[in-house]
Amino acid sequence: MALDDDYLNYPHRSYGMDQERYAWRKPEARKRCAWPGEAAVAAMIVVPLEFHMLNPAGKPFKHPGAMVTPYPDLRHYTTRDYGNRVGVFRILDALRDAKLKAVFPINANMLERVEPLVDRIVNDGHEIAAYGLATDKIHWGGLDPEEEKSWISQTRAAFDAFGLKPRTWMSPARQQSFQTLDLIAEAGFDVCLDWENDNVPIDMQTKHGIVRAVPLFNELDDRILLIDRRQSEDEWAAQILAARDLLAEEAPALAGKC
Repeated sequence: MALDDDYLNYPHRSYGMDQERYAWRKPEARKRCAWPGEAAVAAMIVVPLEFHMLNPAGKPFKHPGAMVTPYPDLRHYTTRDYGNRVGVFRILDALRDAKLKAVFPINANMLERVEPLVDRIVNDGHEIAAYGLATDKIHWGGLDPEEEKSWISQTRAAFDAFGLKPRTWMSPARQQSFQTLDLIAEAGFDVCLDWENDNVPIDMQTKHGIVRAVPLFNELDDRILLIDRRQSEDEWAAQILAARDLLAEEAPALAGKC
């Protein structure tokens, strides 16, 4: 089959990283991080809270974790509902026992559904992040900019209605369009969890100031390792600790890592 003449034309092609959000540079030239207490490595716990509807449109693709069998997929729906109704409270209890704090990205359309859970997260001192409007509102290159801006505005308004002022943003499916960073900066978000490069936070250039990309590593995600790759919990824990040890070993030469 013949390809269209413009198939290989990419309008964002440029020197380095094919984008203007941050400059390419060697590890030695990265901005040096200084963590509290001169720590070599900083780590974060991120617990995403998602509402998966029974009939997702799936455009341009279904969110990971969306329903998978013909409508109504009640088996998978109730499994996800269990997580938001029961499982997450076990995680909150474990975090409290360990005296640890976490980031909880929450879909805006989920806030009213789980108000007691939101109260518990806030009262326990955890950070709440905006996880976009809904799992079925996925940001992508073909999305109309005005529609995307509306989604982000609706997301901010939903959190405002709950008296919440999150500064951290994570996109549904961690998927962005070319203008997502500009739009979330305009809406008052200055931290983003969608990007995962460099082992250090990166200052991303936007039309409305800096958005700091804090790397959240998909390769250490529990869903990837425990479900997709069928590893044990002990193997998962060992990989996290091995990653910590490697980053700590590199830190003296390259400054703090995360």
